[in-house]
Amino acid sequence: MAEPLLDVDRVTLRYKTPQSLVTATHRVKFRVERGDRYVLLGPSGCGKSTLLKAVGGYLFPSEGAIRINGRKVDGPGADRMMVFQEFDQLLPWKTVAENVAFPLRVARKLSKAEANERARAYIDKVNLTKFADSYTHTLSGGMKQRVAIARGMAMEPDILLMDEPFAALDALTRRRMQDELLQLWADTHFTVLFVTHSIAEAIRIGSRILLLSPHPGRVKAEIEDVAAVGGDSR
Repeated sequence: MAEPLLDVDRVTLRYKTPQSLVTATHRVKFRVERGDRYVLLGPSGCGKSTLLKAVGGYLFPSEGAIRINGRKVDGPGADRMMVFQEFDQLLPWKTVAENVAFPLRVARKLSKAEANERARAYIDKVNLTKFADSYTHTLSGGMKQRVAIARGMAMEPDILLMDEPFAALDALTRRRMQDELLQLWADTHFTVLFVTHSIAEAIRIGSRILLLSPHPGRVKAEIEDVAAVGGDSR
């Protein structure tokens, strides 16, 4: 069997609160292949976002292991980029182009000219070319999320991690952003690990879905062929 891009192997995640030690997930196991639109679906508090942060390298398993391309995750890396639902993930004192180019210069160590060229190419992919020199505080919520997606994709990571990125948007904007994400995927076939608590969104976005139980999150089911149950319907 070919090695997966991402292997989450019986991962238990725990974290401390002032009152207790909380078990967020219990022996969760799944594999993400290259080009997957893999969705983690479950109710609030089931450990979806905690699991995503562990894949990002910001938390470490109490049990089990997480591997990218066969290498154990031991911290954040440029091979994984995260897009959050909050609109304040951008730097307000920088323009759209500067926001997208900034991590390219820091993490990828590109020259200013190389970073700007790649940044503007990905800004074009999310249909924000006219706003490349605008400051982010002038943009709508949906446009800010498109900037965040462009920034993540411009890094050309092995996997894009998306933590309920459209949850704070109104229904019409959310639907449009789902369409745009699917179109981006059709154009480039990047790999995405997407967290949501919306069944409709999971079916629409995902090519495969992992269903987690209420707290602590355990694997309840894995849907390998979402198209068979009505996924990716335009």
